[in-house]
Amino acid sequence: MTPVVLDVQHLSAGYGTQAIIEQINLQLTEKEIAVIVGPNGAGKSTLLKQIFGLNQHLGGDIRFNGTSIVDIKTSALVPLGISAVPQSSNVFPTLTVSENLEIGTYASPPADKKIARERMLALFPDLAGKLGQAAGELSGGQRQMVAIGRALMSEPTLLLLDEPTAGLSPVYLEKIFDLILQIRDTGVTILMVEQNARQALRIADTGYVLANGRHAHTGTGAELLANDDVRRAFLGGSAGQ
Repeated sequence: MTPVVLDVQHLSAGYGTQAIIEQINLQLTEKEIAVIVGPNGAGKSTLLKQIFGLNQHLGGDIRFNGTSIVDIKTSALVPLGISAVPQSSNVFPTLTVSENLEIGTYASPPADKKIARERMLALFPDLAGKLGQAAGELSGGQRQMVAIGRALMSEPTLLLLDEPTAGLSPVYLEKIFDLILQIRDTGVTILMVEQNARQALRIADTGYVLANGRHAHTGTGAELLANDDVRRAFLGGSAGQ
């Protein structure tokens, strides 16, 4: 049986006493890509932030490798093996690419920094010639590569991605999705919130559709893409289109 990496049970969370998500359940196994999709305001990012301890827990449990992490501070999650890439403000613009990658080792140093950096540059060859350049001078797609690369420098087993293709050109959108597949192939489990639902579901092992803070549909990426109800309500069009 494939080990369960993340198990979210009856989770409710929000801001203050206001619940944004309620009774959410999801489960990720080792080397799985799971995608959370749904309309704006559905609670997708709230769910991701709660897993990383960034908003108010109101009920339920989050278990990482069998241990509850609900009461663990965000700063302590990285050494456990969880890294996250937020949607915005996800690089240090005045620091170089090299310095940004180095920061990714602070909370949880990799076994060998040199090897970790070599792996990053193998995954992100676009950055190899830009290590001395300020991250703020890069294109949107290259900045996203820096942000993901920094998160991977701690050698996590679970990577949380919030809208990794937001605002990117079609060329970089495809590059980022290809990179996500490559990252999964290195052994990392990935949970991703994504507005480009069709493209994301095409690479997803499992998809979760949220609406109004609750589960609307769950299935494999292929099943959700083929589901007429899901396509009409959340993707636009029917399975025959």
